[in-house]
Amino acid sequence: MAEFADRSAIVTGGARGIGAAVVAELVKAGFGVVIADLRDEHGTTLAGTFAPRARFHHLDVTDEGAWQRVIEETEREFGPLAALVNNAEILDFGTVETESPDMFRHVLDVNLFGAWLGIRLTAPRLRAAGGGTIVNVASTAGLMGYAGISGYVASKWALRGLTKAAALELGSSGIRVCSVHPGPIHTAMTAGIDESIAATQPLPRFGEPQEVAAMVRFLITEATFSTGSEFVIDGGATTGQAGALEASGAEHR
Repeated sequence: MAEFADRSAIVTGGARGIGAAVVAELVKAGFGVVIADLRDEHGTTLAGTFAPRARFHHLDVTDEGAWQRVIEETEREFGPLAALVNNAEILDFGTVETESPDMFRHVLDVNLFGAWLGIRLTAPRLRAAGGGTIVNVASTAGLMGYAGISGYVASKWALRGLTKAAALELGSSGIRVCSVHPGPIHTAMTAGIDESIAATQPLPRFGEPQEVAAMVRFLITEATFSTGSEFVIDGGATTGQAGALEASGAEHR
């Protein structure tokens, strides 16, 4: 699409899963896309698939200097920034009593502080370019409680609040900020989760990364009068009773 041919987008956690699907959608929409992730091999391979409209850059979302470098390189390679998708996250399983303090802090650092840094550092570039869109990939865990993943739930509720605060602050600059709240989606992060938890949903299945990515693309390219809002992609799970997550281990999206 010519409208976005000279504009750029950054997708954190973009090397696989939902992030990779978002990269594909944004390239299709005409953006030059930077895949920002810690997974160098996955990211480089994905960028090669969409070359020359995608590049991979290593990014630890908790590192302010690394953010600055990625933003500068993005605009140098693909033009003024138009969109940021804060998708990088980590999930750790453990109760309030069993999750370690260090892991709880780490989950908040990646899922919340990393997104805050991204918003803080891209906002001036978006403003200078005449506006743009920030999409924070949250979760249904930012709309309701789940036992056994307290750090993740806390981070996603906070990300939802950050979205609203940023939308209020940045709207006058033409910058829209929205959050997307997927339910269980088929990714590496959900590989250990019992899929029977979806049985009571109106749509009794796990979603696919491409379904979330389509919503993200819509928010960036079409939803020009939406900001500060939550967009839920969960098969109807939050319309009624949801199952409990049961799995072990930590994984990135």
